Amino acid sequence: MAGKKVGVIGAGAWGTAFATALARGGNEVQVWAMEPDVVESINKSHENIRYLPGIELHENLTATGDIIECATDKEFIILGSPSLYLASTIKQFVNVPNIQNGTSVVGTLTKGFVPTENGPKLILETMESALPECYAHQTVYIAGPSHAEEVAMGKVTGLVAASENPRNSIRLRELMKVPGLLPYSSFDIVGVQICAAAKNVIAVVYGALDALTEVSSLFGDNCESLLMAAGLNEIQRLGFAMGATHAETFTSISGVGDLDVTCKSKYGRNRRFGQDIIKTNMLDRFKNLDDLIANVKLVGYLPEGAIACKYVHQICEEKGLKLQICDGLYRILNKEIKPLDFMRELIVETNWE
Repeated sequence: MAGKKVGVIGAGAWGTAFATALARGGNEVQVWAMEPDVVESINKSHENIRYLPGIELHENLTATGDIIECATDKEFIILGSPSLYLASTIKQFVNVPNIQNGTSVVGTLTKGFVPTENGPKLILETMESALPECYAHQTVYIAGPSHAEEVAMGKVTGLVAASENPRNSIRLRELMKVPGLLPYSSFDIVGVQICAAAKNVIAVVYGALDALTEVSSLFGDNCESLLMAAGLNEIQRLGFAMGATHAETFTSISGVGDLDVTCKSKYGRNRRFGQDIIKTNMLDRFKNLDDLIANVKLVGYLPEGAIACKYVHQICEEKGLKLQICDGLYRILNKEIKPLDFMRELIVETNWE
């Protein structure tokens, strides 16, 4: 399916990569960026120098600093805004006619949780509360093992389009049938969203363990695989507690696939953050987890798992869940336990039956 008009709201690395992949398939794609230098570099140099340097973008991709322009008269609107700004970003274009009458299919690339007075909320719930009522149970969540750099370069990548509306899931899946992307559909919107958010938490711990293998004789490849398997189990338990509907969500690309690439890839920011906790004493810059979240720019990159960790902890307390790995990262980031002490406690002293 070619020649569709698509607006991508958010020109970070992932938004830009997804936009250029769709453009590669012959679609007319426009991306919105709030930074003038990003707009200029995409339009003049076919490169997002700030967020995706060194990768040539497709000529069908253009950029604008006008969010109304990007959203108007588009058949598909894809949101790539950070979770904390998702609702406020939607409010900036919610009055365009194709949103008010529900003719645009709206999807999102955003991962994580959104904090509210009533506790953390999932991404689609947040989106649909900000969109007109006609979008209730209609939006689409896009996820899968997909580092931006490889998607932008056209390397083969599997993605899932999850929606309660089968038609919209299929329409987004068809849009993603472009060179380099292998799209699938899912109706387990909760399971896919939980996988996308919680895998980042596990990846931080994996990165820390990976760094510890260099300084401790206790840990190696076998132990890292043990951690990944236990982490996947925690993601599944959290997912079902939140309302996931399909066990295969966690054994497919949304679950084990995304977890594997996030833990092991050289591009993984969460893996890197875990390594930096050990190698550069990254946490010395912060008093506790809340201080880390408030001053996350000091890290130099965005470790989504550190932020998601706080909300996973809140959900577990609310639902009476005991997730040892997720809870352990919360204690590490809160300065309640040293990483090596936690790894010994988790792996050496735990009975994994």
